[in-house]
Amino acid sequence: MSHICMQIKRACHTTFIKDSCSAATYPRLCYTNLSIYASEIKTSPKALATRSLFVALIEAQTASRTVGRLSRTRGLRPKEVAALSDCTAAMASSAAQLQRAVEELGHGGPSSEMVMSDVQTWTSTALTYAGTCIDGFEGRDMDGNVKIIVRRQIMKVTQLNSNALALVNSYGSSRKAHHQRHNNP
Repeated sequence: MSHICMQIKRACHTTFIKDSCSAATYPRLCYTNLSIYASEIKTSPKALATRSLFVALIEAQTASRTVGRLSRTRGLRPKEVAALSDCTAAMASSAAQLQRAVEELGHGGPSSEMVMSDVQTWTSTALTYAGTCIDGFEGRDMDGNVKIIVRRQIMKVTQLNSNALALVNSYGSSRKAHHQRHNNP
């Protein structure tokens, strides 16, 4: 019987994640990346938002390292080296903003409106930094393998970050609505 209950809970938890991810920009990617944490997230919008930020953070850190390694490749054109250097810095900044958001939202207890505002700002800023990285590779003179590799790497960061922002916003909205219901008789 215990095994069946665990299976039912898991189904309930994954259904919660799937339903929540339907509001994300990239719902399939959201569900794929977060459903593996169903037993941790359960049906908590805060845990879901925090985990989505953490997943985006890990991807941003990976992208920063990958782009940094790529910038040390021999035979790059000076414009590519400059764009890669800028991109590495932008992705490090993106990761730092996501780290702040994870730490702030991950604290125990309910999140205040001020905390939610900060988390939303940091997550949005992280998304902007990722976009800045891609901007450095605009133009036909930047076409080539380097641009393809960077775009592929940053695209996933951007998608995960966008999903995290949607889930953070959803959690913030649900918190605000809950607070208003209980404080306005």
